[in-house]
Amino acid sequence: MKQTIAILIAVFSLTAIIKTPSVFAQEAKPELEVASVKPSNPNDPVFGIRIPPGGNLFSITNATLEMLIGFAYGLPNHQISGGPKWVDSESFTIEAKVDSARGLSPGNAGFGQVMLMIQSLLADRFKLSTHKETRIDAVYELTVAKDGAKLKKAEADDKLGRRIGRGLLGGTMPLPVLAASLSQSLDRPVLDKTDLPGNYTFTLTYTPEIGQAARFGAPASDAPPTESGPPSIFTALREQLGLELKSARGPVEVLVIDHAEKPDAN
Repeated sequence: MKQTIAILIAVFSLTAIIKTPSVFAQEAKPELEVASVKPSNPNDPVFGIRIPPGGNLFSITNATLEMLIGFAYGLPNHQISGGPKWVDSESFTIEAKVDSARGLSPGNAGFGQVMLMIQSLLADRFKLSTHKETRIDAVYELTVAKDGAKLKKAEADDKLGRRIGRGLLGGTMPLPVLAASLSQSLDRPVLDKTDLPGNYTFTLTYTPEIGQAARFGAPASDAPPTESGPPSIFTALREQLGLELKSARGPVEVLVIDHAEKPDAN
């Protein structure tokens, strides 16, 4: 069974969401001086990423290979395919020290640097090799509901950013980023078909359905929505934002794992 992910970083800037590792690669990347990779404590189910701002140390705890790949390449689980049987069952903890002469850049640049360093670590310690494929698969299309959108246009000086938790999605962002955020929660790609330009400020609250992933949120019991609690994410989108999710099929880019090995513990 796949492990529930609970990332301990509560707020991400949209720059970190939108940028890809190839864009981050244009920025200065410090090298790893030391990186320890060990099997995780099986009694501790919480996955955590700690990146102290402006420092030269970071750690990732209780992460499966699938989670590490997802973090390093900015992908949800449903866009990662293949790999050994233990890809989503055996967890590892990484403690790393960055080149002390340079250290991590502050903010999003530092977050991107860590993504790139984990890519290198995966290739070096896990012997990871991959390739990309585009497949036609199930997707959701994000559209405007028949009664119209209920979105507040962001002010010119509003800072872009998002907040994600279990049953919570909010902030100021363009709708393609909302679609990407929904994809992370639903474990299915969400394509923006609203044709609404610009940035919007909103808070969406909902009750996750049974089995619904929460890529950025604390674990919670699998319980269906109740009459007294927030509605499902589908109903919440329609009632709170005037948007709908429609099932469809479309192109999905998938990262396929060709080879991976368990690292030596050190």
